[in-house]
Amino acid sequence: TAYMLTFSIGTAVYGKLSDQVSIKKLLILGIILSCLGSLIGFFGHKHFLILILGRLIQGIGSAAFPSLVMVVVSRNITKAKQGKAFGFIGSIVALGEGIGPSIGGVVTHYIHWSYLLIIPIFTLITIPFLNKIMEPGESQKGDLDILGILLMSISIISFMLFTTSYKWFYLITFVIFFIIFIKHIVKVTHPFIDPALRKNPSFIFGLISGALIFATVAGFISMVPYMMKALYHINAATIGNNVILPGTISVIIFGYIGGYLVDKKGALFVFVIGSLFISISFLVIAFFVELNLWVTTISFIFVMGGLSFTKTVISTIVSSSLSHEEVGSGMSLLNFTSFLSEGTGIIIMGGLLSTQFLNYNFLSEFITFSTNLYSNILIGCTIIIALCCLLTFILFNRTVKQHT
Repeated sequence: TAYMLTFSIGTAVYGKLSDQVSIKKLLILGIILSCLGSLIGFFGHKHFLILILGRLIQGIGSAAFPSLVMVVVSRNITKAKQGKAFGFIGSIVALGEGIGPSIGGVVTHYIHWSYLLIIPIFTLITIPFLNKIMEPGESQKGDLDILGILLMSISIISFMLFTTSYKWFYLITFVIFFIIFIKHIVKVTHPFIDPALRKNPSFIFGLISGALIFATVAGFISMVPYMMKALYHINAATIGNNVILPGTISVIIFGYIGGYLVDKKGALFVFVIGSLFISISFLVIAFFVELNLWVTTISFIFVMGGLSFTKTVISTIVSSSLSHEEVGSGMSLLNFTSFLSEGTGIIIMGGLLSTQFLNYNFLSEFITFSTNLYSNILIGCTIIIALCCLLTFILFNRTVKQHT
């Protein structure tokens, strides 16, 4: 939670800063902060508060990468080729998200979990290349909405604390500060988030669709290790290598194909295919997970493929709907929403796994007692993906008609 708080907020802040400060400087700063947080966490991992501090600093630094890379693509690659670019980047991002649990399982099982904190330090080797290849860029004058950042941060922290503890005080605090934040950005001259973006339907449904899909898939990925251990009694290394790793490797292929199809067949076509991949895979696991370990492994491949497809489409739609002046704040808001929803999805999944109600056998003819909890959750996830796909289909067609 500590990491996701600073990471999700940071993605929005870095994107806004890119309108005023050189992207090159911000990327290098992000790498340095990420490595600093890693060292603090590693050397202080035996002390819980020091470990949390390290994770907070890690999140501040790591937030620079997804936010600024998207801005670089939006500003430097023509709209006709952005599908391939976002597809390639999306595949690398999904590869990292998937291969992380695999590496984590091996390191945790054979060495010690604290050594995972050392891995981000290897990003230091990219600084000389960034310094040589990237243009310095021009810094523009402008006011940074500090109050807006603080109001949004407090509202996000309150919401994350609510999803962790389910105390109504945090939810009420979130609502109050979020309302104050909305009123604030309408009044100020240079708001942290441009309220005019709400009038852009393509941008809005891109955010909503992305948030729902990313939260659902992130929750599923976090559930897989628990499900495999409960049903097959295998260790973390086996889960990472035999279940998660094949799906993460396939993402590179899916990402390239998705980017190509967006440019050739259109964003809606790729989005529907990606949603079908995810939905069908969820249902297969829900009803057949106990047949064989490989049922989950194969289905996981298509979940990651569907995630890669939908990420490519969301990034392409949102980017193409923004003007050059809106790219920095718009893409940073997309990244902020995406990563916040992923973190929230993981937290919510943790709560669902401890809910006794979902352990009930609703479909006694199809689901065995040992898989009730996981199967019911996956059926619910399938419904969310299907509704999201339907919403996107309707809104996409409506937007096309308005433009024509």
